[in-house]
Amino acid sequence: MKILNPKFKIQNSKSFLAIILFIVAGVVARGQSGYEAVLQQIEANNTTLVTLRQQTEAEKLGNRTGLAPVNPEVEFNYLWGSPAAIGNRYDISLRQTFDFPTVYAHRSKIAGLQNENVELSYKAERFNILLSAKQACIELVYYNTLAKEYAVRLQNAERIAQAYKIKLGKGETNILEHNKAQLNLTAVQAELAHIEAERAALLTELKRLNGGKEITNYKLQITAYPINVLPANFEEWYATVENKSPVLQYVRKQIEINKQQAKLNWAMGLPKFSAGYMSEKIVGEHFQGITVGMSIPLWENNNRVKQAKVQAKAAKAMFEDSKIQFYNRLQTIYFKAAALQQNTQKFRQSLAENNNEPLLKKALDTGEISLLNYLLEIEYYYDAMNKVLEAERDYELAAAELWAVEL
Repeated sequence: MKILNPKFKIQNSKSFLAIILFIVAGVVARGQSGYEAVLQQIEANNTTLVTLRQQTEAEKLGNRTGLAPVNPEVEFNYLWGSPAAIGNRYDISLRQTFDFPTVYAHRSKIAGLQNENVELSYKAERFNILLSAKQACIELVYYNTLAKEYAVRLQNAERIAQAYKIKLGKGETNILEHNKAQLNLTAVQAELAHIEAERAALLTELKRLNGGKEITNYKLQITAYPINVLPANFEEWYATVENKSPVLQYVRKQIEINKQQAKLNWAMGLPKFSAGYMSEKIVGEHFQGITVGMSIPLWENNNRVKQAKVQAKAAKAMFEDSKIQFYNRLQTIYFKAAALQQNTQKFRQSLAENNNEPLLKKALDTGEISLLNYLLEIEYYYDAMNKVLEAERDYELAAAELWAVEL
């Protein structure tokens, strides 16, 4: 799962929609289902999240910068008189410029909304990383289960290979049957080695996500998934989670930011004021008093209000588009998970009712079937078991996306 840029840019629709496709599933009220120990460690130790947290705080401070009036101006003039008889002149002035009062209120509201969106951006990236970690845990359970299954197959293959080696020595079988048994053993050993390599890679990935630290206080050899139950009705469930989407919350706030920006731009078209003190000294005379001024913006803010209104409309259109994508994406994941769950149940039931493994083993040991027939027949059972484990894993991965909001 790729790490997403933590800064959402409303003008960059491609990157924004890419984030939607990731986080769109992260909106349902449910627990983390047994992976909390791993995810809590990763959240605390992940270096990307630590960096993003610092960047988020810095950006929030930046959004609150510039809300106060501009700095006061102090001016001092020393003018030499000519001819010298008229003396020199001293001028001192202090001036403070103010925008129209509503400008500061709009700027403060915009800064508050921007800070809320900065937090939502961080939250989306946090979901990204923790979902990747949870998916790695699910994959690890799958390979743990597969390794357990192949360990049994390896014992069976070793037993058969040893039996045929003894039979060959006694002249009770031929070299072809002996070689089949040895090749079968080699194939199982190779597959088990591949599984162990995948497990090692997943453990390395979890360590990377955990900031280079080993995962502690968690059994990384578990072979059972926590219970995952899908909502009974998609439409009813969706109605309860739509407002929990960080992406949709982000776009809603962006619409409000653009509305406030339009109000701000309109307020900036109102006059600015200045007030201050001025002192002037010349030979034998001293003048001092207050100064006031007003700046009338005739051209500076041309088209700014129009621009903000257009941006607000664009954000609203993006929000509607995001809602459609959000709904369709969740619906796709939901029905995919439901189908996988149903397939898993059917596979499990079929395996329980049609398990020929003990019968085949007995038939081989008593010589009722040849080794070739045994290997061909047992392969049907092994393939079915592999499909069950794959279906269970795929269901868990789909369900993980649905439950991502609780990460």
